[in-house]
Amino acid sequence: MEILIKNGKVIDPVSKKTIIADILVEKGKISKIGGTIKTKTGNQIDASDKIVASGFIDLHTHLREPGREDAETIETGLKAAVVGGFTTVCAMPNTDPPCDTQAHAKFLLEKATKVKLANIIPVGTITKERKGETLAEIGELKESGCLMISDDGDSVKDAALMRKALEYSSMIDILVSDHCEDKELSQDGVMNEGYFSTVLGMKPIPAEAESTIIERDIRLAEMSGARIHIEHVSAAQSVEIIRQAKKRGVQVTAEVTPHHFSLKDEDLKSFDTNLKMNPPLRGTEDIKALIKGLKDGTIDAIATDHAPHPENDKEKEFDYAPFGIIGLETALSLSVLKLVEPGHLSWAELMQKLSFNPARILKYDRGLLKEGEIADIVIIDPEKEWVYEKEKIKSKSKNSPFIGKTMKAKVTDVIVNGRIILKNENFV
Repeated sequence: MEILIKNGKVIDPVSKKTIIADILVEKGKISKIGGTIKTKTGNQIDASDKIVASGFIDLHTHLREPGREDAETIETGLKAAVVGGFTTVCAMPNTDPPCDTQAHAKFLLEKATKVKLANIIPVGTITKERKGETLAEIGELKESGCLMISDDGDSVKDAALMRKALEYSSMIDILVSDHCEDKELSQDGVMNEGYFSTVLGMKPIPAEAESTIIERDIRLAEMSGARIHIEHVSAAQSVEIIRQAKKRGVQVTAEVTPHHFSLKDEDLKSFDTNLKMNPPLRGTEDIKALIKGLKDGTIDAIATDHAPHPENDKEKEFDYAPFGIIGLETALSLSVLKLVEPGHLSWAELMQKLSFNPARILKYDRGLLKEGEIADIVIIDPEKEWVYEKEKIKSKSKNSPFIGKTMKAKVTDVIVNGRIILKNENFV
């Protein structure tokens, strides 16, 4: 398929430069980027006054299939991804059963091939069945297409076992993605420990539940020379630990979610269970630290931690409702509203956090708009305001505190592997 994108503001996340240019896609790849490209193709997209960038890559997506298809399926999750501008998602392994075998990883890849929406990178488990007792067959998981392993939802409690996982991952060069939570500290907490947990009478989760495991696992990665990625960073002290580790030369990267820099613990005064997160929403100073970390490069990527739950699961007392919200369809707009509009990040820097850096972290051959590269492309109307309406959500679950909110910036067109998937906000 030949596609011509005309007159777009093409962002290069490496040089951080933006040029007005045409892009020609042929046989699934970008064949030419230039001033005015002429071709007879009928597949043309007018990108005048729009941003053209490399498709986003989400390092942290829960697709729920297999096991919880009532919350999300691979098809509904990938539809939500495309609408949000994500052309690749990393499917986290805390499914039922968990992704701890080659067969499970191949199932995810085959299902993604059938639905023909966004790309999936299966994430394998660190330990068998995510039980934290014995290592999974990590080498086999890598052979089946896993670029990353994680026991997401749980830390590996046994430090000696985590050390072995990091040493082995270093030998075969696979990324370890780390959910950092000391459950002896977090226990059955439901929100950030601080003034508002006291006022609201809600069970607290201290920031140290996150930061102590981050410190431990970074030290273990430093011992082994492994690559480690810290998931959903939420606390100021965690950012500083990562910053100092990077200065020492540790191969550590980190992500933050849009909800952690858009919302704070004070918002839980509404007792909306859609504000119940793990790690929890933190305070104002933590948000400032997260934004500073994004600006200075301590935090490398923005990831959604898209966590679908059916309404009947969320419509429970706060203590008993599950953690998490959906996030694929709102990630770009929240990032624009909270990071670009206030001047914390430029558009080019935001594209680094959403596409180039995730690709670099994974060692994945995407994340660039360059001649010869696979054509995963997103086109954005940066000025469009829109309302996040429940009935238009593509995810099977609707658990979001942002429903009814006015958003800024909208994905209008998406190309995956050289195929137009979304055109003028409609699936092709």
